Amino acid sequence: MTHVEYAIQCRGLWKSYDATTVVCDLHLSVRAGKITSLLGPSGCGKTTVLRIIAGLEIADRGTIEIGGRVVARERSYVPPERRQIGMVFQDFALFPHLSVAENIAYGLPPHSPDRAGRVHDLLVLVGLAGLESRMPHEMSGGQQQRVALARALARQPLVVLLDEPFSNLDADMRQQLREEMREILRRTRTTAVFVTHDQDEALFMGDEVAVMHAGRIEQVDAPEHIFQMPRTRFIASFLGRADFVPATVTADGLLTEVGLVPLLAPLPAGSTVDLLVRADDVTIGSRGDTGVIVARQFRGTHLLYRVQLPSGRVIHSSADHTAPFQPGMRVAVSIDPGHPLVCFPDGEAVVAAPVECPVVEVPEVTPAS
Repeated sequence: MTHVEYAIQCRGLWKSYDATTVVCDLHLSVRAGKITSLLGPSGCGKTTVLRIIAGLEIADRGTIEIGGRVVARERSYVPPERRQIGMVFQDFALFPHLSVAENIAYGLPPHSPDRAGRVHDLLVLVGLAGLESRMPHEMSGGQQQRVALARALARQPLVVLLDEPFSNLDADMRQQLREEMREILRRTRTTAVFVTHDQDEALFMGDEVAVMHAGRIEQVDAPEHIFQMPRTRFIASFLGRADFVPATVTADGLLTEVGLVPLLAPLPAGSTVDLLVRADDVTIGSRGDTGVIVARQFRGTHLLYRVQLPSGRVIHSSADHTAPFQPGMRVAVSIDPGHPLVCFPDGEAVVAAPVECPVVEVPEVTPAS
């Protein structure tokens, strides 16, 4: 097969149900051999996009390519069984009357000489060797999901699509299984699209994260970059706790109500912006009077404080779990992360860099409507 950089390319996808538009002019490219987390709140359209890629739903408009082959465009439509995809569902979707081995082998040519060998190799891959005769009801939820993954990989698909595969598992099993599944997908160099509404899960699983909002993809980027440099307010707020502090651009940095933040923004002096800060960007100390502790939450490895500023605005600060501050205490508040931060002058993000660093420009992005 000819090498392709992108295993999946979606261009201009639209999908409506009656008067409700669920997917709006969506564009998404998934790199071959990589895991892309498709992240968004419930109802944003992410599962619909997955089903359109799989061929289980038909887009009203748009083009889809899988492995460089057009599978959907205008009146052209390739059915799911001919798209060379594997699917893993949140409810496992195993056949209850078939054994583990029979579930994995389902879809393989019945008279293939290496059929049994392929099933054995997959059982070893997912850590279920020796359990081939078990029935689905005799297995835990985590084991059933491993069977579902093995079945999805059995026909060596170009792409595996996973729809919230851990949502029916308890917290400990979710953690264990997502680590195992990511390792399996990476070891086999499988291209995967992983749908989830869980931010931690998306950042952990994805080589890239595509954030979806109101039927559109707002940003696709590496997990670290999309968390630290979100292009829209929605992404900033959706990916972890976010606070926005008003600031004025000056020649020396960004002037806030808690002092000067030594960052240079590529904006005219006098411009007003909202500076995105997260709890680890905010430091509190006992020598000062620029904030009041209004709440303290013990998080095990650290403490999370809610701090009210002179304006009444509340922001968050994380500190070592031995920090002595208690609700009601007056504290000094400072913002000095030592790394670039994002600010929003008019709804679009720009990067404010430390004064000793060159300014990094963010490509212009049209906010989702």
